Amino acid sequence: MPRTTSGSATEQAYRHVKSLVLDGSLPGGSMTSEGEIAERLGMSRTPVREAFLRLETEGLLRLYPKRGALVVPVAPGEADDVLDARLLVETHAAQSVVRLPDTELATLVALLRDLVTAQEAAVADGDVAEYATLDARFHQEIVAAGGNALLTTFSVGLRERQQRMIAHSVRWDPGRAKTFVAGHRALVDALEVRDTRTYKRRIQRHLEDARAGL
Repeated sequence: MPRTTSGSATEQAYRHVKSLVLDGSLPGGSMTSEGEIAERLGMSRTPVREAFLRLETEGLLRLYPKRGALVVPVAPGEADDVLDARLLVETHAAQSVVRLPDTELATLVALLRDLVTAQEAAVADGDVAEYATLDARFHQEIVAAGGNALLTTFSVGLRERQQRMIAHSVRWDPGRAKTFVAGHRALVDALEVRDTRTYKRRIQRHLEDARAGL
């Protein structure tokens, strides 16, 4: 089996293990090992060890010498913490977005409407993975447009934590997905007319709907 080099191999191992944790393939409380991942990916243990260390700093793994890596379970109350933080971040971003020049706001609104249309198509096709990707991108585009790079990075981490919770608690429900898509369209409507008060009310409702499924 071919062996990959360390730099790219570490990133490959990191992304691979992280995806397994986030999608629930490696559930909270389960154990994995450097050897297991290295064998699966066809690489040495060194890049896997480096990947595990990165994931430990992110709070996803807990390392035990000579025993392996424990996938840290979702903590009680973490869902509430994540959604409360998302409310703060996304409301703050919207306050900046509505101050954008007309052309920049119009460009963002057009992009968001395209994403909503694509979400509707994904729901109609029952494409869960595509819908999840589009849903994450929709919210991330709004936060990024707010112009705060630190909050944008923080927002990515929040979405990843929520993705992990969803993998453990929610089954695909087209009816709920349609409700979320309608919520997205309502958020765009509020941004388009620069109505932050309505946006805040709608994002609160949107996140409460998400909380009900966690």
